[in-house]
Amino acid sequence: MKAGPPTAETAGPPGRSLVSRLASGASGGVLRVFLILVALLWVTPTVGLLASSFRDPTDIADSGWWDVFSKPSQLTTESYSTLLGKEVITDSLLNTIYITVPATVIVIVIGSMAGYAFAWMDFKGRDWWFLAVVALLVVPVQIALIPMSDLFGNLGIFGSITGVVLFHVGFGLPFAIFLLRNFFAEIPRELLEAARLDGAGEIRLFTTVILPLGGPAIASLGIFQFLWVWNDMLVALVFSDSDSRPLTVALTEQTRQFSGNIETLAPGAFISMVIPLAVFFAFQRQFVSGVMAGAVK
Repeated sequence: MKAGPPTAETAGPPGRSLVSRLASGASGGVLRVFLILVALLWVTPTVGLLASSFRDPTDIADSGWWDVFSKPSQLTTESYSTLLGKEVITDSLLNTIYITVPATVIVIVIGSMAGYAFAWMDFKGRDWWFLAVVALLVVPVQIALIPMSDLFGNLGIFGSITGVVLFHVGFGLPFAIFLLRNFFAEIPRELLEAARLDGAGEIRLFTTVILPLGGPAIASLGIFQFLWVWNDMLVALVFSDSDSRPLTVALTEQTRQFSGNIETLAPGAFISMVIPLAVFFAFQRQFVSGVMAGAVK
C-alpha cells in the first residue's frame, strides 16, 4: 500500500533536543550576568575615584576607598573646598568650557552645511573635494603642531583660546563632514523633491527637512566632538598659555606641584570627568539612535 503525503503533525523542521533547549534558555541568563559583571568592572574605577575624592588624606593612606561603605564618617568635602578655592583651577575650568563649546558648535554648524552640500547639491569637482575631505581623516594631529604654531604665531593668536578652538575645529571638520554627508545621503530623495515642489529653497530645505531628520547623527557628532575636545591635553599643552590653559593642563601642573597627592588630584579628576558623563547621558538616546541608524543604513 502506497504511503500518503506527510500530515501537518509530521511536517516541518526536526524538533530540538533537550540539551539544545536547555543551552538556549541558559544562554540569555549567562549573557546577562556577563554583561552585568563587565558593567560593574567598568564602573568600579569611577566609583573608587569618587569615593577617594571625598576622603581625608590620612584615611586614603590608611585604607582602600571601599572602606567608606563601612565607615561613612570618612566622607568629607574638604578636598573639593581646597581644590576649588584655587583660582588656577576655577579659571582653567572656565577655559575648558570656552574652548569646548565653540569648538563643538562650529564643527556641527559647518559640518552640517558641508555634509548637505556634498550629499544633495551639484557643483563642479564635488567628488574630488569630498575625496580630499576623506584624505584629511588620516592626517595625524602631531604632524600639524609645528606648522600651525608658526601660522598662529604670525596671526597673533598663539597661546590664546581662539587658537586652540581653531585647531580643534580644523581637525574636527573632516570627520564631521564625512559622517553627516553619508547620513544625509540616505534621506529619501522623494522628501526633498516634495519640499522643492512646495517652493522650498535650499536654506528652507536644509533647516526644515535635513536638520530634523539628521538630528540623531548630529547629536552623535556633538558628543564625539565634545568628548574629544574636553579631554584633550596635547593640543592645549602646545597652543595655550598660563591664561588660556584648560583643566587637563592645570591638573597636570598640580600633579607636579603636589607630587601626585591623591587628595588633591582625585576631586580634580572627577570634576573633569563628571561633565562629559553628564553630557553623554543627557544625549544618549539621540546617540544610540544615530549609531543604530548608521548601522542599519
